[in-house]
Amino acid sequence: MRRGFLVNLLQNQNLLEHQTFTETLMSIFHMTEELAARNLVNLSQEDKSHTKKDLERAYNHLTHQWLSYMYYTREHYPYFFLFAMQTNPFDENAAWLDKWYETAV
Repeated sequence: MRRGFLVNLLQNQNLLEHQTFTETLMSIFHMTEELAARNLVNLSQEDKSHTKKDLERAYNHLTHQWLSYMYYTREHYPYFFLFAMQTNPFDENAAWLDKWYETAV
């Protein structure tokens, strides 16, 4: 993960005024720190449960941010919204997934 980029976002006063965005960043930082501090091969049941909660929290925040962005984009920039729907990360049939799988394999 590009930690420096996230740190720069946290230092931006304009973004910090948006509490939901700040919460999203903090949940991502917490998750990455937890994952970096743990041996993911031999997790105890308690650590698995804690890690699962951290991942769910970050994913929920990211999903909320994406949905808010899509709502705003649909209202103000419909041409961007149409492209975003073609590259929708929540659509299993989105065209970009095929291209990503081809380059990832």
